[in-house]
Order: sequence, then C-alpha cells, then structure tokens
Amino acid sequence: MPQGFYSKEELKNLGFSKLGDDVFISKKASIYGASQMVIGNHVRIDDFALLIGNIELHDYIHIGAYCGLHASKTGRIIFEDFSGISSNVNIYACSDNFDGEAMTARPGIPEICINNECELVRLEKYTQIGTGSTVLPTGSLGEGAAVGAMSLVNKFLGPWNVYAGIPCKFIKKRSKNILKLVEKYIGKNIKEIIEGE
Repeated sequence: MPQGFYSKEELKNLGFSKLGDDVFISKKASIYGASQMVIGNHVRIDDFALLIGNIELHDYIHIGAYCGLHASKTGRIIFEDFSGISSNVNIYACSDNFDGEAMTARPGIPEICINNECELVRLEKYTQIGTGSTVLPTGSLGEGAAVGAMSLVNKFLGPWNVYAGIPCKFIKKRSKNILKLVEKYIGKNIKEIIEGE
C-alpha cells in the first residue's frame, strides 16, 4: 500500500456499502455517508477530495485532489467505468433554489423551509472532466464526452464530443481510440498495464 493511503482493512472499517479491489483512498480525503457509497475496482481518490452522500464509483475511476462530490439522500452521483475528474472539480447532485421562495440550506434550518433541486448526475463510460470545472444537478456526460478546464456543465453533454466554456459548448469530436486501448488491456491489473508499456 503506497504511503498516505488507507490500508484494505482501514477501508473496510470506513463502512462502504460495497468495496472493490485495488482501491486507493488518501487518508486526507473526507468521506461522509460511506454506507451510501459503492466503490468498485481500481479506484483512486486523491488528497483533500470530499465525498458526501449517495455516490457510486464503478471500475477504473480517478478522483483528483481537491475535488468535491456533493450528493445527498435524493441526489445521486454515478461514475461509470473509466471515467475521471481532474483536480478541483466539483459535482453537485443537489443545489439550493435561490428564487427566494424557500430558504437555502443552513445548520438548524428545518427541511420544510428548504427547496433543494436534486437530480442524478451521471458520468458515462470513458468520460473526463478537466481541472476547475463544475457540474450542476442538471448536468451529465454521455459516453466518451470530455470537458475542458474551468468549464460549467449545466446540461446533458452528448457522447464522444469535447466541450469547454461557461456554460460549456461543443468544441470538437473526440477520438474513440480509448475503446481499442480498453479492449487490449481489459482485465489486467493497472500495474501490469503500466509496466507493460
């Protein structure tokens, strides 16, 4: 186990709903509601990442440093296989409504006074989000979609395209060469893949 990451036994003690193999979670990451979280195989979560609530990470997932995954009981975040986010990305499955008809969430405010908008945010297979980007509850990524740095995702992004901007817009088509690489290496341990290059 690399220095600074939880051991397998320590990960089991965190109480995840499901925990796969080859999982590396930094001891500096903050996890709230582990019992609502599913962690697949070959997952890495770096320093100062914040994970809250109903989160599902499938296989071959990377969460960069200083990222925030903000789910809840009714808002959900799903990362499908081979998806990842660079450092300083925030994903929100719930958001306060700022129209003044309800209060924003604060400590001690009863739920009846709050009107959160909660959705399922899904990153389909082979997706990637660049550093400093934000995904709102209305945003999700289709298979193979990629988002450039410092972007705002507030809608569904179609498959195998590159997007960027605030809010993000279509930039160009994305190569599907990733699929050939997955087909060539699927089932191998990450270490074997790296050493075999």
